Amino acid sequence: MNWTVYGIECAAAVVLFTAAIMIPLCRNPVWWIHDYPADIQEKYFATHERIPVQMLSAPVLLKKGAALLLCVVLLTLLVLMAGAETFLSAFLASYGLWLVIDWYDCFVLDWVLFANIKRIRLPGTEQMDRAYHQKKYHAVRSAIGMVLGLLPCLLCGLIVMQVA
Repeated sequence: MNWTVYGIECAAAVVLFTAAIMIPLCRNPVWWIHDYPADIQEKYFATHERIPVQMLSAPVLLKKGAALLLCVVLLTLLVLMAGAETFLSAFLASYGLWLVIDWYDCFVLDWVLFANIKRIRLPGTEQMDRAYHQKKYHAVRSAIGMVLGLLPCLLCGLIVMQVA
């Protein structure tokens, strides 16, 4: 493994992840409504048309499934470029990258930006400061993300094992 390449990849992944989240969020906060806490969703739906936000609804499954598939492809490419040659090195490197993004998402995007930037709040919920500062909600979601990340990282390890 080339740790310099890996470190650069981690930094680039954080920048790209930020853009992938913040650009759609600034343009249309409703795009990520399924990731907002339930009390914020309910306040929003009190004055707007209800759309599916349950984890097993078609729109959420499509978004999350496409994102997981994209993660497998990107993680595999990144760990191969960093020099992973075995299942274990690919799995550990990809999961390390997954954790960097997961924790960055929780501690920076959710706890700092999501909580404090009113432009990305759903219409009609701008004054719900307390609801937007739910650190426990985001920490639990981050823990779920850590477990969910095992699947694409295991697949990444299997792919690298086959091609390296």
